[in-house]
Amino acid sequence: MIPSLSHGGNPLISTVLSADPSGHVWPGDDRMWIYASHDQPGTNTHDTMTSYHVFSSADLVNWTDYGVVLHLKDVKWAASHMWAIDAVRWKGTYYLVFCAQEKGTGIFRTGLATSQLPQGPFTDIGFVKGVDWGQDPALFVDDDGQPYLFWGCGGDCFGGRLADDLMSVVAGTTVRLTDQLTYVYEGPWVHKYRGRYYLSYPGLPGGHWPEHMYYATAEKPLGPYTFKGEYIGAFKGQAGTNHGSILEYKGRWYALYHSAWVSGGQGQSRNLMMDELHYNADGSIQPIRPTMTGIAPDGPQRGPFRCTLLLEAENGEAACGSLLGTSVATERPGYSGSGYVRGFAHPNDAVTVMAQAAKSAPYRLKIRYVAPAGDQHNKLLVNYTMIDDPGTSDPDRYDKSVKFPKTDQWTELDTGIVSLKEGDNTIKLYAGTGGIEVDYFKLEPVLPADLQAQPR
Repeated sequence: MIPSLSHGGNPLISTVLSADPSGHVWPGDDRMWIYASHDQPGTNTHDTMTSYHVFSSADLVNWTDYGVVLHLKDVKWAASHMWAIDAVRWKGTYYLVFCAQEKGTGIFRTGLATSQLPQGPFTDIGFVKGVDWGQDPALFVDDDGQPYLFWGCGGDCFGGRLADDLMSVVAGTTVRLTDQLTYVYEGPWVHKYRGRYYLSYPGLPGGHWPEHMYYATAEKPLGPYTFKGEYIGAFKGQAGTNHGSILEYKGRWYALYHSAWVSGGQGQSRNLMMDELHYNADGSIQPIRPTMTGIAPDGPQRGPFRCTLLLEAENGEAACGSLLGTSVATERPGYSGSGYVRGFAHPNDAVTVMAQAAKSAPYRLKIRYVAPAGDQHNKLLVNYTMIDDPGTSDPDRYDKSVKFPKTDQWTELDTGIVSLKEGDNTIKLYAGTGGIEVDYFKLEPVLPADLQAQPR
């Protein structure tokens, strides 16, 4: 139904199954950032959601997926149901605002996790006090610097002022907004346009699925709100749910949401969507009809969609990988992320990273490294397949390995085209005979014509 590569349109991200997109533009950064939940391929339930992803782009065609940035296994208070999320940059720190069901009670809590980088990975710091059943959180910071939290589930919607540390709702400020929001079901999001507050949300028209997207406006962040109407109705190939955000980027306004186009209509395996959003002169929002053209503002052939998977070696267990006999370092300048991995001193020393894919597909695997003395006989595995050096003259040899040429500068080695399977994939690099240091693993999706190309 949907091509694997679009042209700056929809689906926005087709390489991994994600939903509930929260879009942001951070001060001093020219990229759009999207924080999203993750769906398992082939699932028939939302109970299987256990992690979050972050994406960024400077042109809305070429995207970077940073892999898993927070996983259920690292949230000690949570039992399951890592659903919708949001993010905020607060006092120089990036906060991931998420929800999950609490161990022992089954209550949905609104969790917080922090990072010094917008792409994470994020470290859980607990849940927000004063919020029960805090599903689908959204954190809005007003022009005066006051943070507000909005949440909602099962036909209810609430908002309240947050304390300065974001860890609690200020007592006495919680407002139940439900009766002001026609058809409201869950997933509130607040943005500001020309001095007016817009609260958008998924709702059930007449109490019936699937969800449509609606909005209301107010003169104050906590209302009262006046219902205005629908801005995304039912459309072919949508999931039963919908959830999204609205933001301005480089002078244009965009609506993020999700569908089930990549999975062929399987409502629990969703993908990200984006369309340009237009306001009328009176501030009302023009309805959006999802199309494959999507967000290509300069025409449907603006450029082939690409989403590169960038997996930082130093993230280790926080990103569902591992460091085996190796360690994180920061002494050598020029690394990306928060560091790099060194210490490949013994035969079994290794680094692993985890890549998630919506469907089985070919990717070009590149590894950024430094090896002042060169490094030979490094074993590289993608899942259960040993990758051989692209320059070998004996492709049928049994003892496959990859050679990293000598370099004292950060350099990308193209190891050729590899296959990722649907779901979770493990990439593992073992020590060789020299002193390699590893910055990241990059996986670039390839076009069919590229499959016959030889690695550079």
